[in-house]
Amino acid sequence: MTEALFLLFVFTLAAFLGFELISKVPPTLHTPLMSGSNAISGITIVGALVVAGEAQTPFLTGLGVGAILLATLNVVGGFLVTDRMLKMFRRR
Repeated sequence: MTEALFLLFVFTLAAFLGFELISKVPPTLHTPLMSGSNAISGITIVGALVVAGEAQTPFLTGLGVGAILLATLNVVGGFLVTDRMLKMFRRR
């Protein structure tokens, strides 16, 4: 099995496992779950910075930069949605 095929298999397995786990979470725990996913996206940004900085080929550099952009978008969007949800519970 080639390395790329193995990595594709691991990614697919993680996607299905993540979907199954997230779909079982009760609605009352969605906000804490979003906070946890924002933290994971922050770690992803650090990993993407390492990949982009240490890349040996232009393809890997582009892949790292793309990962940085997408993870940053995910973190910012997550904080905006979390802020919006918390505003719903504030007293008027």
